[in-house]
Amino acid sequence: MTRSLRRPFGILGLIVAIFAYALFAVWLFEPVAKLHPLIQLPIWAILGVAWVVPLKPVIIWIETGKWKA
Repeated sequence: MTRSLRRPFGILGLIVAIFAYALFAVWLFEPVAKLHPLIQLPIWAILGVAWVVPLKPVIIWIETGKWKA
């Protein structure tokens, strides 16, 4: 895929994936909110950065055209 098409498709894919991940986090809100705040803190911290792991190859692909750097 050419660079000119790779970037818009990749960004659109990132937006869709982040939106789906946000819906998942919202779905988890009620059960996690019932937990003690000291238990909630690591859960929300992990969920706050966990989206990067599966989307990192997409970000690399947008920039280089390869799935691995």
